[in-house]
Amino acid sequence: MMAGAAVSTAGLTKRFRRQVVVDSLNLLVPTGAVYGFLGPNGSGKTTTIRMLLGLVTPTAGEVELLGQPMLARGPDVLARVGALVEAPAFHPYLSGRDNLLRLDAADRTTERRTARSRIDGALDRVGLLAAATKRYRAYSLGMRQRLAIASALLRHRDLLVLDEPTNGLDPQGTREVRSLVGSLSEDGTTVLVSSHLLSEVEQMCTHIGVMHVGKLVAQGTREELRAGTEAEAVVETDEPQEAARIMREMGLLEVRTTRSSASGRIGRISPEKIVAACVHQGVPVVGFRVASPSLEDVFVSLTGERFDVGS
Repeated sequence: MMAGAAVSTAGLTKRFRRQVVVDSLNLLVPTGAVYGFLGPNGSGKTTTIRMLLGLVTPTAGEVELLGQPMLARGPDVLARVGALVEAPAFHPYLSGRDNLLRLDAADRTTERRTARSRIDGALDRVGLLAAATKRYRAYSLGMRQRLAIASALLRHRDLLVLDEPTNGLDPQGTREVRSLVGSLSEDGTTVLVSSHLLSEVEQMCTHIGVMHVGKLVAQGTREELRAGTEAEAVVETDEPQEAARIMREMGLLEVRTTRSSASGRIGRISPEKIVAACVHQGVPVVGFRVASPSLEDVFVSLTGERFDVGS
């Protein structure tokens, strides 16, 4: 456990009979971060989130949210936490505002006299104030997802937990949610985003935790995770097979070719030496670049498996 973290767990474990779904998880979400909780479907992300929020009892381990132990201070802590684990059951014939009024009325910890101002504030926060009187059934997928997030923002939240917030959205809806998460972070809310979408996590998050079959295999900033994976050199040439031979002789790993290029992991080899070697041996170099490792490259290096978003 770490003082000052928005989310911290120690040895968090969940077993269902003989199956270990989450295995000794030591999660650390820094205050103010947008933390991408990344892993294929079935890797244990949602079960972890349910344990964080007190919806599922851990088999072992501890959870702290906002510096407070969930076991002893759960009700007090959760008042400062907004969560979207499954979308609320909105009524299609009610407006966005009326749906939120209904949800707010079910929360005994909120003040009735401030309901209208808080709801309009939440709608404004997610960009739906102009559509507040429109019926829910007329909302686009992106608008529906933003309304679901608004339901978690009916009071000030220091921590927001979103489970697959862009799942099923079209590109426009995805951009809307991504922009919203960024604005929430800028206003000081720590955001934990669970997702199986590599590209979204890479664009949205400042910190990333990688889950694989119930284990947290790595976590840190995007830069820290990429730093542990070797960059790749790409030689664009009319003779890719010859360029690949030279690269292998120089010690590059995982060398492969296309019709117009050869590429391989650099390791400690100076990039300029690769170009010089190719030119010296008569291989024409049309272009050369060093490609930074993608988040998928990081995942493969950590698990030895390709990231299958359909799993």
